[in-house]
Amino acid sequence: MIVRIMGEGQVKLDDAHFVELNKLDDELLDEMESGDEAGFRRTLSALLDAVRRLGAPLPDDSLEPSELILPAEDATLDEVRQMLSDDGLIPG
Repeated sequence: MIVRIMGEGQVKLDDAHFVELNKLDDELLDEMESGDEAGFRRTLSALLDAVRRLGAPLPDDSLEPSELILPAEDATLDEVRQMLSDDGLIPG
C-alpha cells in the first residue's frame, strides 16, 4: 500500500505491518475521544515513526496514487479529527 504523510512524501508499506499500525491508530482514536492532547501527540508521533521505519520511501519525483493519507506530525487534534473515518486514520 502507498501511504502519504502530509508534507513529507510517500512510502510503500507491506500489508503485514498494518496490525501494528492499527494498534497505534486505535490508541490515537481513544486519546482523541478523551481529549488527551499529550497522549494524542505521543501516539501520532509513534504512528508516523512506525510508518517511516516500516515503509520504503518512494522517490520524490514518483507520482503514485496514495491509498492512505496520514496527517503531518504537527497536525492539530481538530485537523486529525477531520481526517478520521469510522475506523480511525487507518482502515481495518
